[in-house]
Amino acid sequence: MDGTEYRRPLRPSGTSDERLQRARCRGRSAWISPQNALDVELSPGITYNCMVVRNRALLPEDEVDRIFRALADATRRDIVRRTLAGEASVSELAGAYDMSFAAVQKHVARLEGAGIVTKHPRGRERIVCANHEVIAQVQALLDRYEQIWRSRIDRLDAVLEDHE
Repeated sequence: MDGTEYRRPLRPSGTSDERLQRARCRGRSAWISPQNALDVELSPGITYNCMVVRNRALLPEDEVDRIFRALADATRRDIVRRTLAGEASVSELAGAYDMSFAAVQKHVARLEGAGIVTKHPRGRERIVCANHEVIAQVQALLDRYEQIWRSRIDRLDAVLEDHE
């Protein structure tokens, strides 16, 4: 090549700009519609993070960040586990931990802000329930990452077998 880089953004024909999602890949950009997010043809000369490009349709990037930040704490993961088993009041959850009621409320608020749990009043108590829809979306995202990494490991195994 002559050293110049090909940077024309992808714009699928027949798709309006309102329906396009903007994917940022190492400081450069490409336009990818939700319909072709998994099988888009990428431009030569641009480095893409395929896990970002292929998973745009599952959850928005900022929502994924918020969810995984919420799940980064062991107490919050345990609260999610308990609410998956069944609904629980904030008071019941607080009794299970060696911390103040206010601290548990903050953990629940962080999970609620990420959409992982929901909280609704029942009398004088606040009942916490797991949001199964969001958890299923996160599971689908993790399954997709698993597919990507398994295929990479399989390709690496094939390369190593060829060299033996």
